[in-house]
Amino acid sequence: MPITLHVDIVSAETEIFSGTATMIFAPAEMGEVGIAPRHAPMLTRLKPGEVRVQAESGEELSFFVSGGMLEVQPHVVTVLADTAIRAADIDEAQALEAKERAEKMLTDKIADIDYAKAQAELAQSVAQLRAIQKLREKARQ
Repeated sequence: MPITLHVDIVSAETEIFSGTATMIFAPAEMGEVGIAPRHAPMLTRLKPGEVRVQAESGEELSFFVSGGMLEVQPHVVTVLADTAIRAADIDEAQALEAKERAEKMLTDKIADIDYAKAQAELAQSVAQLRAIQKLREKARQ
């Protein structure tokens, strides 16, 4: 029986996932982190990207987070996301539209825009599209 840890992924709206896992990977601000059971306690900010959970069954589950916090305790990992969604539920057309809108806002020099907001929207939509691409690659294998 493998050693496991409990994982909770929650957003402001709802709980997305709660279960046991043998490993979790998350997009921390300073780079991707891998968390195994008995990991040292840690608290870090998350950037937009894919959170991967290796379930006890061996299945790998993918979730998209738009940012938030990752709290690690020796046997519990909590992802407190601004927004979280199962990667399979991402709307590709909506992500492409958001990417194009953000790129247009950033290249339009005369518009009165919030560049930080546009950059954040661009980063989020690109991360969603990467998550979709990874799911497609997994499906092909």
